[in-house]
Amino acid sequence: MKVLFDCRYTRLDRHDGISRYTAGLVGAFGKLHPVTMIVSDERQLEMLPDLPWVLGPSPTAVTEPFVSRRFNKYSPDVVFTPMQTMGPFGRRFGLVTTVHDLIYYENRTPPRDLAWHIRILWRLYHLSWAPQRALLKRADAHATVSATTRDLMLRHRLTRHPITIVSNAVDSDFVGRDAAPGHALVYMGSFMPYKNVELLARSMHLLPGYTLHLLSRASKETVETLSALAPTGSLRFHQGVSDEEYAEILSTATALVSASLNEGFGLPLIEAMAGGTPIVVSDIDIFREIGADAAIFFDPTSPESVAAAVHELDDRAEWDRRSARARTRAADFSWNRSAEALLGAITAVYEARTVGL
Repeated sequence: MKVLFDCRYTRLDRHDGISRYTAGLVGAFGKLHPVTMIVSDERQLEMLPDLPWVLGPSPTAVTEPFVSRRFNKYSPDVVFTPMQTMGPFGRRFGLVTTVHDLIYYENRTPPRDLAWHIRILWRLYHLSWAPQRALLKRADAHATVSATTRDLMLRHRLTRHPITIVSNAVDSDFVGRDAAPGHALVYMGSFMPYKNVELLARSMHLLPGYTLHLLSRASKETVETLSALAPTGSLRFHQGVSDEEYAEILSTATALVSASLNEGFGLPLIEAMAGGTPIVVSDIDIFREIGADAAIFFDPTSPESVAAAVHELDDRAEWDRRSARARTRAADFSWNRSAEALLGAITAVYEARTVGL
């Protein structure tokens, strides 16, 4: 069974969510079964494991709807892509696509780093379920990162094809913590409206002595808005951190916090938990799935609820209990386990198509 793995969404400098998912999953998959990576820029190889590769076009090229014809020449049995947008027209191979989340149907603001024409198409795509259904119909099977997203796909009748949970996992950089908790809270994520970071800023009035570390890059407008909502000096904007800096900040934090109103997974949660840092997060379905009994949940409309949840960790015995639970819960997420699930899905597609022949 010849498998191609679409790695064209890999970043060139440091990973974002899709890029990290791609690199972690293909590395583990390559230990289970021979695989050839597809990259669109040879510089991406610096962020990927040492595996065979071929060159393909950019996934944002106007030719993407017909890119399968380009990949036919490699005679793959099955192609896996970590997105759902690979053009299926003219393909002669099995195709497994990935749906990470459906949050942009409720929050239609596209990622800011996309080109203007892609942003327009993004908004149009999410005005109706029809384009998603049509695209998914042309694949053979799908992966998704959580039961929450799988259930939403089924609820909205997006596909009749098999859906396999191939979850995110954590890298080794985030494993290990010996330091006692300081009065630091950590937020890792964007500042999109659905992330609800304003609630965290307002809650700092009820958390004297705590500092909220905001690790991602923030615009001048965002810095000004959040600073106006919080007590002077209670927010620290890092404007981006390396993986090593991220792990170091987590290692002395009281908790990682997130007030998101909607998520497809929540990778920072397991990154924190893997190192033994408790998580204090909004009470939404996906965070219930990921955090389970390790997390402390709060009402994402109430600063008082945020503060009360954080103050539970003022008791060192409770902090130690939550830290231990966090490590245990994070161990349930591994790239090896996800790769095994993906191999099962790909094998099923291959066998179904072989029988069909």
